[in-house]
Order: sequence, then C-alpha cells, then structure tokens
Amino acid sequence: MNDFQPLSYSDNVTADRPWLASLVGVQDTNSITLDLAKFSAGTHYAASTSPFLQGRNTMKSGIPLGKVTASGLYAPYSGPTSETQTATVTGSPTGGTFTLTFSGQTTGGIAYNASAAVVQAALEALSNIAPGDVTVTGNAGGPYTVVFGGAYLSDDVSQMTASGASLTGGSSPTVTVTTNTAGGAAGASDGTQVLAGFLVDHIFFNPGSTKASGALLWRGEVYAAKLPVPMDPTNIGSTAPGVNIHYR
Repeated sequence: MNDFQPLSYSDNVTADRPWLASLVGVQDTNSITLDLAKFSAGTHYAASTSPFLQGRNTMKSGIPLGKVTASGLYAPYSGPTSETQTATVTGSPTGGTFTLTFSGQTTGGIAYNASAAVVQAALEALSNIAPGDVTVTGNAGGPYTVVFGGAYLSDDVSQMTASGASLTGGSSPTVTVTTNTAGGAAGASDGTQVLAGFLVDHIFFNPGSTKASGALLWRGEVYAAKLPVPMDPTNIGSTAPGVNIHYR
C-alpha cells in the first residue's frame, strides 16, 4: 500500500465548516501534504463508521496547522499549551459528594460516582468559568481530566483544590488534584509553533496511510470559538510570512 493518499480539493462541501466566517480566501488556498503520524484520533480525526467510506478516517476541517521545517509536511499547530489538571477520587467511597474549588469559587456537591459531564457542568456553574472554558473527560467516578480552554486557553491557571469531607464509605475517601501540564508558551521547536493556516475542508484517508493531501486556508476570517481544536488568537506566538487570518 502506498504511504501517500492523494485527494483532490473541492469547495462544494460547506456543512462541516461552521468555523469559517467568510468565504473570502477559500478559493485562494495552498495545496499541502499532511504528516498523518502527527495527528491524533479523536482530537483531529475520527474513524469512519459509514460503509460508503470503506473504512477511511475523516480528518476534521478547520484544524490549525504548522509546517514541519525538516520535512516540509504539515502537522497540528503546536502553539501555547493549555493547562491540564486531574482530579482523582481515592479510598473507594460508596456514597456522598465532593467539591472542587477554582480561584476562590467552589462547586456544589458532586456525587462520588459522577460522570465527566456532571463534573464539567459543576465547574461551568462557577461564576469564573463559562461554558467552553473547561473540558472534562474520564470515567464515572474519575479520575477526571480537566483541560482549560476558552478564556483560560494557554494560561498557567491556579491549580484547583478539592474537598472530600462529605464522601462516605470506603476507606478514608478523599479527592486530590494534580497538574499534568501547565499552560504557557509553545514547547515545540520543529516549525509547528508557527501558525501556517487552517485545513480548509475535511479529508478522508486510509488508516494505513502516512500522508494525505489537503488545502490550506492562509487568508480569510474564522470563528475562533468554533474551531475543532481550541485556540486563543490572542496567544498565537507567530505566523508564517504572508498569513493573513482574521478572527471573530
């Protein structure tokens, strides 16, 4: 099987591009080649369940891209890092609740076996966290991984604290919070720390492929909040020469 998956760009599909604020620039794109090994399933692409796509994966449109200096291929833009924290319930509680506190604001009681969606809703109910500021993943009962985005995207935020005083059962149940990744400046130095533009349209590729072709939007307007990968325009370190992107 060839490692290169060719694909012609067509601008006749717009339903998957809610991030595109204007059609200006979509006819003035650059043909590029993606290094598929640098993209992550779930975050950047999804495995197809449609029999019509013959098992091909679907790369999301609107992904911010940078150009790898050594290879000339394109990969996900690796700008400033978003903060990631983990809340872990220990001691095998069988009932009760716990709370999380962020920058002086404390959630209501969260059930010991709450789903990630419930934890996210509890955080978003705080006066200093709006919908989109955090994304919570994990199994019911945790551990819960909290990724800060929105107003806190790329910020080195304060570590949350937790209280498990209302947890019951088990063996001395409690809740701890750790910081996995501190928000801050870009850690990459391979060229992807420079924003080159956005993938114009979704593309399909075979799971065994290592490269795929696409089209790069390097000028135009986008809705930053609707991009498939969280990005704060105010935190962009640098852009490639000639890139002219406006954000709404």
